Amino acid sequence: MIPKPNFGFQSNNPILEDMITEKIRSVFLQTFGESPLLCHSPGRINLIGEHTDYNGGYVMPAAIDKKMVVGIASNDGNQGRIHSIDFDEDFTFDLSSFSPKKGHWGTYIMGVVAQFQQAGYPVKGFDMVFGGDIPVGAGLSSSAALECAVGFALSELFHFEIPQRSLIHYAQKAEHVFAGVQCGIMDQFASVMGKKDHVIRLDCRSLDYRHFPLVLPHHSILLIDTQVKHSLADSAYNQRRLECQEGVIAAQKINPEIQSLRDMDLGILASIQHEVSDIVFNRCKYIIEENERVLTASTLLDNNDLEGFGEKMYGSHEGLSKLYEVSCDELDFLVDFTKDLPYVLGSRMMGGGFGGCTINIVEKENVPSLQQEIETAFESKFGVNPKFYEVSLEDGTGLV
Repeated sequence: MIPKPNFGFQSNNPILEDMITEKIRSVFLQTFGESPLLCHSPGRINLIGEHTDYNGGYVMPAAIDKKMVVGIASNDGNQGRIHSIDFDEDFTFDLSSFSPKKGHWGTYIMGVVAQFQQAGYPVKGFDMVFGGDIPVGAGLSSSAALECAVGFALSELFHFEIPQRSLIHYAQKAEHVFAGVQCGIMDQFASVMGKKDHVIRLDCRSLDYRHFPLVLPHHSILLIDTQVKHSLADSAYNQRRLECQEGVIAAQKINPEIQSLRDMDLGILASIQHEVSDIVFNRCKYIIEENERVLTASTLLDNNDLEGFGEKMYGSHEGLSKLYEVSCDELDFLVDFTKDLPYVLGSRMMGGGFGGCTINIVEKENVPSLQQEIETAFESKFGVNPKFYEVSLEDGTGLV
């Protein structure tokens, strides 16, 4: 597994975002002597549905206004010549012979090229400059955004006309094979299939999906980053997968057709309670209830019931903290801080857990005061200043 590098700029300023595009255009012209084709792919958030993806369940991600931007043009050689704006670093590889470079950002780009080549797409020499404004470490999937932006850019440049779903799979497999990260499909799917002012309800088993409106004229989506990552994260993730599978195996003795926790309800779970440990029971209970929360949240959005949706977010965090046990003191503190604030509709931890950020729906006029209050209280308790990111829901991968 290679570390997640900081791929580019970080900004909450739309003007600065435009500056990123112009910076890439300018650097490309200076470096390669021509104007590039410009493509972008966004980062993503997940409103509700955590740890359900590897259990064949439902998730509710959305593309956001933080993105990776790629400038690209063909060259007459057989090389990929790349410049990273953030690292101010050049990287070149031969298209006929390359392999992962551990710990280097070029691995993500080479991974996409490798998938295209294996699928029979004749990638020729290209020049590339890229950068972005996706905050690193907040769980917004900068690597997936880069992979999708690169894939889309190559498809556009060489007229491959790669379908969206194929692009998603190539980007995911690039991360599996080259970067060594066994990620689910959600990150790449949300990055490519995002729609402005909408979330996606994705069935992680069938990949069926539907967009649901989330229009927030008076509220903001605020991410609060704890700036911590506890060492438990990786081992606990693997352990949770094993515990969920233990519950499925027990249920298969009753019904062999059960493939995952997606196929179970609380009645089936109750019938195997004596066969599994309390820990396994709790893990399974959370996943079953979380899948139901995503389905209920979809109906609430159809009815524009934002308060009801926010209650489901709090319910999600309660399950993640008490039943699935992937939260931590910092995340619990941030969620608990908002519970009695009438201008916060919902809050929960987002991502794998044991650090990272919470996602909150907050009345716009109260965002500054909330940030100030939380910053003071959080620093006093944990000795760390959290970071804040306001995000909006935007379209997915495309031309700039």
